[in-house]
Amino acid sequence: MATKSKLSWRENLREFLYSTKEEAATVLRAVSIGNSVLALSLLLFIYGFPLKKADVNFLFAILNLVFIVFTLHYFLRLLYAFERKQFIKDTWLEGLLVFLIVFNGFANLFLDYKIIRQISRLLSLDRPRAFYEILVTLYIAILAVIELAKNVVSIFNTRVKPTTAFLVSFVILILVATGGFMLPQATVQPGSMPFIDAFFTATSASCVTGLIVVDTATYFTFKGKILLLLVIQIGGLGIVTFATFFAILLNQQMGIVHQSVMQEMLNSENLFSTKGLLRNVIRLTLLIELVGAVIIYFTWGEQVYFKSTQEKVFFSIFHSVSAFCNAGFSLYSNGLYEAGVKDAYALHLVLIVIIVLGGIGFNVLQDFSRRRLRERLKMPWKDWQIGTKIAIFMSLFLILAGTVVFLVLEYNNTLGELNTMEKIITALFQSVTTRTAGFNTVDIGQLSVPTLIVFLSFMFIGASPLSTGGGIKTTTIWLILASSVANIKGKKGVDFGNRSIPNEIIAKANAVFIIAILYNFTSFLLLSIFEKDIPIIQLVFEQVSALGTVGLSTGITGILSTPSKIVIILSMFLGRVGTVTLALAISKQVISNAYSYPQGTIMVG
Repeated sequence: MATKSKLSWRENLREFLYSTKEEAATVLRAVSIGNSVLALSLLLFIYGFPLKKADVNFLFAILNLVFIVFTLHYFLRLLYAFERKQFIKDTWLEGLLVFLIVFNGFANLFLDYKIIRQISRLLSLDRPRAFYEILVTLYIAILAVIELAKNVVSIFNTRVKPTTAFLVSFVILILVATGGFMLPQATVQPGSMPFIDAFFTATSASCVTGLIVVDTATYFTFKGKILLLLVIQIGGLGIVTFATFFAILLNQQMGIVHQSVMQEMLNSENLFSTKGLLRNVIRLTLLIELVGAVIIYFTWGEQVYFKSTQEKVFFSIFHSVSAFCNAGFSLYSNGLYEAGVKDAYALHLVLIVIIVLGGIGFNVLQDFSRRRLRERLKMPWKDWQIGTKIAIFMSLFLILAGTVVFLVLEYNNTLGELNTMEKIITALFQSVTTRTAGFNTVDIGQLSVPTLIVFLSFMFIGASPLSTGGGIKTTTIWLILASSVANIKGKKGVDFGNRSIPNEIIAKANAVFIIAILYNFTSFLLLSIFEKDIPIIQLVFEQVSALGTVGLSTGITGILSTPSKIVIILSMFLGRVGTVTLALAISKQVISNAYSYPQGTIMVG
């Protein structure tokens, strides 16, 4: 009878769980989102506002309750999972966090053993409380990322345009960053950062541009600089890319629509290669930035002063991330034209490599991976991708051409006091960084007008596709030039590497070029109306730098009026997401194009 009663109890429980699964899933989802929002709000108050120690302790006590809710939430989800072993396997990261919470709570309550305090003693840390607060913050950050990844999956499993998702993700990042920069603890100034300046800075960081309306080195606190670093990193790769990567890490199922979104964003060959390419993008990014930071740490000039080893490490990481993301933000008031830094030529060479790797495109880096190289050794007939060839050819050509032109035009101007080798390195650095990174080792305000005009063309072209850089892209300008030459020769199409380039791609390149030209012209007109006292060449330079997400400036960014700042903000946003992407996001698809009208002739030229 007991066995029968026990079986009946289990059956009743299963029946109850099965009948209430949908309602429970809705409630648990709401609890999870609410708990995450509460946790992030608490951290926002703790780190964003000046609070007394007692208030901070009270808020962290509430966070302990958040941990309890999260733990109960996990166990309830486990209870409702019919395949519990698979659930534990799929949610291993959450399970590990829950185990640590339970283990720490059990040790504190029943064994009177303070685990975190003991760990801090083993690490010889003088402030166990600060160590605890850091651990709690990291925990909440991981929790927020997990929740974000789950929501991205659920959103993309519905029908949504890839272009719309891409645009909305950057809008969200910009708005969140704006709020972050306006927090009192983010800046050294009393009160909060003015909205328009915070909005400008958030857009510049999210769109990895580098134009600034305040002095990054002195205006932001360490917390503000950490926030700036995070926004640059997320903006460089895209919030959707990050969220989807963590969704894959957490074994979240990606629907066909979600996979097609990532396929279009990453320009992968098929749906099956999307996950692999996404993993490689994140791994390459972290690896290059980490190695770059280590090398930068050892190549700072002897004249560069740091208050501590920790500051030197942070400066190294910040500039490595900023260089790879082609952001151009620097923690020096004069950029890299700072005393001591401008003479650290070994550092300049390291930054050149990092900038090129960030701007060459992830598809090119993927083409040079060990797996691809091994494939070519086994199958010599397997050629490089067309995009790889064009990106490398155009990048090398523009780098060399820019170096020579800069040397010639600035030989007796900004390069006048340098020796021959220093002139070559400086010219090479400016040639590389001008296309999209935005660092400077010379005074941009002292450049001659011919040099500024050359820089305009370089900023307009920008980096290569599927990179962290901006501009109309190297492949775009190559397609336009190649199609023009083909038309002059009377050829029907463009051929390259025994391949024929589809007319649709050439038409898209022409659209990108024309829209960029028209938008720049419109912005020139508006800026000239709003800023009558600033020379037109400086306004043109500022606008092209913004649309190309370069970040170089002749020094007028901080004195622009509010209407002009709004123009530049919109330019930075369009430069990052792409004008064609915006057009596709707001346009309606044609129901059918399986028809054509009779041909008409128009005189050209």
